Amino acid sequence: MIGGLGMPELIIIGIIVLIIFGAGKLPEIGSGVGKAIRGFKDAVKTPPPEEIAPPKQESKKIEEKSE
Repeated sequence: MIGGLGMPELIIIGIIVLIIFGAGKLPEIGSGVGKAIRGFKDAVKTPPPEEIAPPKQESKKIEEKSE
């Protein structure tokens, strides 16, 4: 039993999905969901890149103009 769903409920949901999308689209949908889950897991595992401040070039331009 998965989250309160028994085997009869899962079979009914599977039949409805098969009717709506057809047998040809199911592999595409499955691979799309798998890629999305894999991408989410990778995004959660990898730390965000460190923010590096860009060099201050504007202050040099202002100093050159004032001279």
